[in-house]
Parts: sequence; structure tokens; C-alpha cells
Amino acid sequence: MDLILASTSPYRKQLLQRLQLPFKQVAPEFEELGAGALPPTELVLHNTTGKAEAVCALYPQATVIASDQLAICGDLVLGKPGNAESACEQLALLSGKTVSFLTGLAILSPEQKRTDIVPFHVHFRKLTDTEIRTYVEKENPIDCAGSFKSEGLGICLFDHLEGDDPTALIGLPLIRLSQWLRPLDRLRNTMPSF
Repeated sequence: MDLILASTSPYRKQLLQRLQLPFKQVAPEFEELGAGALPPTELVLHNTTGKAEAVCALYPQATVIASDQLAICGDLVLGKPGNAESACEQLALLSGKTVSFLTGLAILSPEQKRTDIVPFHVHFRKLTDTEIRTYVEKENPIDCAGSFKSEGLGICLFDHLEGDDPTALIGLPLIRLSQWLRPLDRLRNTMPSF
């Protein structure tokens, strides 16, 4: 059984490893559209599907998993900050506000083609400048949209979380993915059944 994660993300790799399935990670040869190119939900689905199709073209008999994510606060689409200063600015902007994460998921295989968006909402508490600087210095979340890592110290930045699948916030919705993988004949002997 060939299960492929169409991603270079170490976070998505760590998440998929939780399912204890053998898989390989392949970088998709796909140029993603940036913020503003399409409405947010269309953009997430476009980028998610594009990544999956690019890898599926190379491995047509495999089961290919892809994901993409956008973070939205009001009308603002948040990207990865890229440096500590931008991370501090982004967190200052998000203080006391709600950020909605739209995480796209695609699975392409000879048996099925499925796509969906799994939303998750983060309600930030009011943050002081000192809290923001200290957090960014300790966790260096410069490669994360929204400038935090919820699976780490970033959890301290929140008032509360809202959503059905907390792994969607990290970048790969495992609840939905495991629901989609379970019926595949070639995975029946490798998927844990509890």
C-alpha cells in the first residue's frame, strides 16, 4: 500500500505519524495561489487539490493526502510571519480577537477523490507586549500562520478554542482523514481498529 503525504511540512508529517501507518512524504510540484487570488474557501480547496493532483500524477496508484490552511481574522488573511518582528506584530493584531483557520483536506486514490474544509476558531485573550515578545523569543513561531504553535507554549495565548478537530489547527485534520482512510480496502489491515 502506497500512502503519500503531498507536503514538505514537518508538522503535517508528525501529525500523520500519529495514525501509525506507513507513508512517504513527497514535495508537490505545484505553485500555490496566494492570499487574495480567490475567496478564502476556494483558495484553500484550490491549493489543497492542486498539491494532491501534482503528486497523484507521479504516483497514480497511490493514496495521496494533501492539506492547505488559511488563517483569517476579520477581512485579513494571515500568512507565516517569516521573522520575529512580524510575529510580534501579528500577535499584537490578534490580541483579544478571534482567528478562523480553514484547513483543506484532500485524498486522491484509485478508489476515491474527496476534498473538504475543516474549520477551527481560536479566541485570543488580551496579550501584553511583554507576553508577546517573551512568547516569540521562547517558541520562535515564524513558520506558522498566526504566529503561534498551539501544540506548544502557544496554548497559553488563548481564551478558548472552538472546533471539532484540534489537529486541523496544526494543519492536518486527523479525525476526518481517519474517517476517509478507514473504508479503503488496501488500508483495512493497517488501520487501527479500536
